[in-house]
Amino acid sequence: MEAVALTKAQPKTTTPVARREMRLKEGRKRREALSRKQLSQVHSRTRQFNPIDQLLEHDAGRIKRLLPLKYARMAVSPFAFFRGSVAIMAADLAAEPHTEINVQLCGDAHVQNMGSFEAPDGRVVFDINDFDETISGPWEWDVKRMAASLVLAGFESNHGRSTCTRAVQAFAASYCKLLEDLAEESVLVAARYQIRRIKKSQPVLAALNQAERANPADLLKRYTTKGKDGRYSFEKIADLLWRVVGREKAGVIASLEPYRNQLAPERLHLFDFYQIEDVAFKVVGTGSVGLRDYVVLLFGNGDQDPLFLQIKQEVQSAYAPYLRSCSNSRCHQGQRVAEGQLKIQPLSDLMLGWTDWEGHHYLVRQLNDHKGKVDLEQLKEDGLGALASVAGELLARGHARSGDALKIKGYMGGPEKIIDALVAYGLEYAGQAQADYEQFQKAIREGKIRVAA
Repeated sequence: MEAVALTKAQPKTTTPVARREMRLKEGRKRREALSRKQLSQVHSRTRQFNPIDQLLEHDAGRIKRLLPLKYARMAVSPFAFFRGSVAIMAADLAAEPHTEINVQLCGDAHVQNMGSFEAPDGRVVFDINDFDETISGPWEWDVKRMAASLVLAGFESNHGRSTCTRAVQAFAASYCKLLEDLAEESVLVAARYQIRRIKKSQPVLAALNQAERANPADLLKRYTTKGKDGRYSFEKIADLLWRVVGREKAGVIASLEPYRNQLAPERLHLFDFYQIEDVAFKVVGTGSVGLRDYVVLLFGNGDQDPLFLQIKQEVQSAYAPYLRSCSNSRCHQGQRVAEGQLKIQPLSDLMLGWTDWEGHHYLVRQLNDHKGKVDLEQLKEDGLGALASVAGELLARGHARSGDALKIKGYMGGPEKIIDALVAYGLEYAGQAQADYEQFQKAIREGKIRVAA
């Protein structure tokens, strides 16, 4: 929720009930500037930029030799392209009128940026799990991006337009219902709300089962080898993982000191039991390829207690040029991501933090600690709609935790117009993304973009 300073004087004539009604009224008043029907409008046809130039400009400053690998991953399908080109949609959204009701955006809300991971209490939970683009911005930007992603993922899973339409309807209805419910709860109840029906979704259940099987011991077998001296070192895996040595390794290790200094005392106590064993560079994801990403192997209580820390470079959010929040160079991008994640999630990584090294900002977190991802194969048949409902609830909870649910509820009113608008937007923007993908393929054929073999 948006905080009100305790020192801020409240008018003596206002009561708690009156202040609640004022927030609802503020939301309803936003309809005068932007009707709910207008949320359906896609303005990309009147773009003032070339989408491929926008993509290349956003990728400037990354490790050039890795960019062909990123573009090869994006070239697989329109949905893969959509995942790796958030900068294009950010520019499109910024050109559209918006509600000016802000939340902490996930920023890159799509179906494969949800997954399962181990919470601090040891339970495996399912939630949004990628926050590289997080920033304070209009609530509808997240739901518009998720709506378009459901259509594109649905097409990739061999669903037709009608099935994708129903999936977006389920997503939007789920979002509206939970957002309205949480707006009626106390602030603290809404902040710690847990989604109980989550295991009824087959894609979610598959991700949870995958996470139960994934643990640091598995990573130790997959990524390292044990020498005759009993020491472990990372193996080289083509286009994925390789050891770093010398000055680079020393720099990564040194970066853990500022990270250590910002850990809470109870987490610092646990971290200090671990000793560094080896360091590697890892290529991750689609949109993040080309950024610096290191993995540090540490051991605690013997070699059956490995800890893999990911030290992941973070750059300015793709939305930052269009928003006032954290848009200047003084903002620590790793801190932005970590704090944004904590605002959105009720349960987060025990080792979450940030650091910096040689002018770059980094997020620090556990690598694959009981993590599971959404498999597009699981979206066939009823899987797409089931996942869509969960996605709506996850975004609604994150927005209720980090924004003003009463203002959003006031703007939404009855859910029908919001649902219709999001369905129309999702379908049309998915078509735009497919057209952008064709331009991307054309740029590859013409040699403007080089892809790895």
